[in-house]
Amino acid sequence: MTDDNNPEHVQELQIKVPEEEHRGSYANQFVVAHTPEEFILDFILATPPVGIVNSRVLVSPSHAKRIVAALQENILRYESYFGEIEVKSAIPIPENSQTH
Repeated sequence: MTDDNNPEHVQELQIKVPEEEHRGSYANQFVVAHTPEEFILDFILATPPVGIVNSRVLVSPSHAKRIVAALQENILRYESYFGEIEVKSAIPIPENSQTH
Protein backbone atom coordinates (compact mmCIF):
# COMPACT_ATOMS: atom_id res chain seq x y z
CA MET A 1 0.00 0.00 0.00
CA THR A 2 1.38 3.42 -0.91
CA ASP A 3 1.14 6.56 1.18
CA ASP A 4 -0.19 9.35 -1.07
CA ASN A 5 0.85 11.96 1.54
CA ASN A 6 4.47 10.80 1.40
CA PRO A 7 6.57 13.55 -0.27
CA GLU A 8 8.79 10.83 -1.78
CA HIS A 9 5.76 9.41 -3.61
CA VAL A 10 5.21 12.14 -6.20
CA GLN A 11 3.19 11.27 -9.27
CA GLU A 12 4.16 13.10 -12.45
CA LEU A 13 1.30 15.12 -13.91
CA GLN A 14 1.07 15.77 -17.62
CA ILE A 15 -0.36 19.23 -18.31
CA LYS A 16 -2.27 19.85 -21.53
CA VAL A 17 -3.23 23.32 -22.73
CA PRO A 18 -6.45 23.35 -24.79
CA GLU A 19 -6.04 24.92 -28.23
CA GLU A 20 -8.30 27.87 -27.35
CA GLU A 21 -6.06 28.72 -24.38
CA HIS A 22 -2.76 28.86 -26.30
CA ARG A 23 -2.98 32.59 -26.93
CA GLY A 24 -3.65 33.39 -23.29
CA SER A 25 -5.31 36.55 -22.00
CA TYR A 26 -3.59 39.87 -21.41
CA ALA A 27 -4.31 41.73 -18.17
CA ASN A 28 -2.94 45.08 -17.09
CA GLN A 29 -4.84 45.22 -13.78
CA PHE A 30 -5.41 42.73 -11.02
CA VAL A 31 -7.86 42.62 -8.10
CA VAL A 32 -7.76 40.17 -5.22
CA ALA A 33 -10.62 39.37 -2.84
CA HIS A 34 -11.04 36.53 -0.38
CA THR A 35 -13.45 34.56 1.75
CA PRO A 36 -12.47 32.20 4.57
CA GLU A 37 -12.32 29.35 2.01
CA GLU A 38 -10.83 30.90 -1.13
CA PHE A 39 -8.97 33.70 -2.84
CA ILE A 40 -10.61 35.29 -5.89
CA LEU A 41 -8.12 36.59 -8.46
CA ASP A 42 -9.63 38.87 -11.11
CA PHE A 43 -7.42 39.67 -14.10
CA ILE A 44 -8.64 42.85 -15.80
CA LEU A 45 -7.99 44.48 -19.13
CA ALA A 46 -8.36 48.17 -18.37
CA THR A 47 -8.89 50.40 -21.38
CA PRO A 48 -10.13 53.66 -19.87
CA PRO A 49 -12.81 54.62 -19.28
CA VAL A 50 -13.75 50.95 -18.73
CA GLY A 51 -12.16 47.73 -17.64
CA ILE A 52 -13.36 44.18 -18.05
CA VAL A 53 -12.53 41.04 -16.10
CA ASN A 54 -11.14 38.71 -18.73
CA SER A 55 -10.28 35.91 -16.31
CA ARG A 56 -11.31 34.98 -12.78
CA VAL A 57 -9.39 32.30 -10.89
CA LEU A 58 -10.44 30.91 -7.51
CA VAL A 59 -7.83 29.16 -5.36
CA SER A 60 -7.53 27.87 -1.81
CA PRO A 61 -5.61 30.00 0.72
CA SER A 62 -2.71 27.52 0.78
CA HIS A 63 -2.51 27.52 -3.01
CA ALA A 64 -2.59 31.35 -3.04
CA LYS A 65 0.43 31.30 -0.75
CA ARG A 66 2.24 28.87 -3.07
CA ILE A 67 1.43 31.16 -6.03
CA VAL A 68 3.01 34.12 -4.22
CA ALA A 69 6.14 32.07 -3.44
CA ALA A 70 6.42 30.85 -7.06
CA LEU A 71 5.98 34.39 -8.42
CA GLN A 72 8.57 35.77 -5.99
CA GLU A 73 11.09 33.09 -6.96
CA ASN A 74 10.53 33.74 -10.66
CA ILE A 75 10.74 37.52 -10.26
CA LEU A 76 14.12 37.07 -8.55
CA ARG A 77 15.30 34.83 -11.40
CA TYR A 78 14.02 37.31 -14.01
CA GLU A 79 15.73 40.26 -12.31
CA SER A 80 19.02 38.40 -11.92
CA TYR A 81 19.01 37.85 -15.69
CA PHE A 82 17.35 40.99 -17.10
CA GLY A 83 17.80 43.53 -14.29
CA GLU A 84 15.43 45.07 -11.79
CA ILE A 85 11.81 45.46 -12.82
CA GLU A 86 10.69 49.08 -12.65
CA VAL A 87 7.26 49.38 -11.07
CA LYS A 88 5.15 52.22 -12.43
CA SER A 89 1.87 53.38 -10.96
CA ALA A 90 -1.16 51.44 -12.14
CA ILE A 91 -4.47 52.75 -13.41
CA PRO A 92 -6.51 53.19 -10.22
CA ILE A 93 -9.63 51.10 -9.82
CA PRO A 94 -12.36 52.94 -7.89
CA GLU A 95 -13.16 51.50 -4.44
CA ASN A 96 -16.83 51.06 -5.32
CA SER A 97 -16.26 49.28 -8.64
CA GLN A 98 -17.79 45.86 -9.12
CA THR A 99 -15.84 43.19 -10.96
CA HIS A 100 -18.68 40.71 -11.53
